[in-house]
Amino acid sequence: MIVLLDKQSLYSTFGVNDFYDLELSINNLSPSMVEYYLSDIASENSNSSYLNKSNIEKTILFDEYFLYLDYNQDIYLEITQDSTANDFESNTLW
Repeated sequence: MIVLLDKQSLYSTFGVNDFYDLELSINNLSPSMVEYYLSDIASENSNSSYLNKSNIEKTILFDEYFLYLDYNQDIYLEITQDSTANDFESNTLW
């Protein structure tokens, strides 16, 4: 799923002024907080968008979340579901 994000909301959530400071902020936060913030932002912007990946200027990767900055200064969030994540789950015994 790929969604177009509101830049001001994203920047205020992480307390930064631009996309380049965002990467530093993400690296300084705990992984669980970053995942919480990104999943919360994704749920606020639930409308899927189209992203032409040839227009990507910069990418930030965090676990299953990709943040893309394109040449128009739009920011997209892509959430990928890792297929190996379910390999370690087992069925209940009941």
